Amino acid sequence: MRTARAISLLLLLQARRSMTGAELAAELEVSERTVQRDVLALAEAGVPVYADRGRAGGYRLLDGYRTRLTGLDRAEAEVLLLAGLPGPLQDMGLADPALAARLKVTGELGGAPAAGARRFHLDAPGWFRDAPVPPLLAEVARAVWGGRVLRARYRRRPEADPVERVLRPSGLVLKAGTWYLVARPDGSGGEPGGTGEEGEAAAHRVYRVDRLLAAEPSERRFAPDRTDEEFDLAAFWEARAAGFARSLLRETVTLRLGPPGLAMVPRLLEPLAAREALASAGEPDGQGRVTVRLPVESLDVGYEEVLRLGPEAEVLEPPALRQRFAEAAARAAALYGVPPADRSQR
Repeated sequence: MRTARAISLLLLLQARRSMTGAELAAELEVSERTVQRDVLALAEAGVPVYADRGRAGGYRLLDGYRTRLTGLDRAEAEVLLLAGLPGPLQDMGLADPALAARLKVTGELGGAPAAGARRFHLDAPGWFRDAPVPPLLAEVARAVWGGRVLRARYRRRPEADPVERVLRPSGLVLKAGTWYLVARPDGSGGEPGGTGEEGEAAAHRVYRVDRLLAAEPSERRFAPDRTDEEFDLAAFWEARAAGFARSLLRETVTLRLGPPGLAMVPRLLEPLAAREALASAGEPDGQGRVTVRLPVESLDVGYEEVLRLGPEAEVLEPPALRQRFAEAAARAAALYGVPPADRSQR
């Protein structure tokens, strides 16, 4: 424990240049006295760590000292953040630095990385679908990883004409087996489409990588501005995905559900629609059934969604959909040989 804590202390000082005893104690969750003992142990081991006195004092390493605990270079250290994504790493052309990083860390930590790989695996693509690798993914990843301007030719929809774009790539997202590039137009060097009015940064947009017809990373790296530095890829994607999902739900189906049907909603229906339906539930009636409003993409999709609930759901509105279910129920009754006189009792 002490050795591991001392290594953590050393890495903290290397990353932050100077820290007080109180800051180190809070970070390592130990007492300041323990920090003092660990600093002394590092000094005795030959690490040039010393204490500055005074109000602005603290512990620091001798200027220029860098520990080489692993020997990782910058690219190898960065790619470790993706170590749980061996398939996507291969697709992006980053398998070689990932292998080098794993070998170096394995040398320091014994079998720990291999043991983790045996116990955890991320399988990103969805079930029952192929997830072909976009042919230009490696080029796009090179631009993202290197902070390089990307010249791209893109088709928004299969039937649309291609458009030319010069982009500042901010990140890549793998969603259910499909790759997306998040980028904004680059306006430096006289390129079109960068910023609008003075001080107004161009908005980030999303591009499906499999719809790129050409992608050429420039040798020119763009200088990150305030928008780049403050951009949060995960937060952007979460908001964009939620907004996109909600924009698809243009129709509403009113249902009456008993307790079994209500329990099936979060298991069988699309998550956002299920949450909104459950939030709209009124008080149970005399038979224990509740009325909910289910948002759906279209009435055709709504028909397929409600079919999953089987006889646990009754469509109240719209009338056309209710009639469609009545006809479907009659066909099902005939298919299973239910006599017309007995249908009301089934």
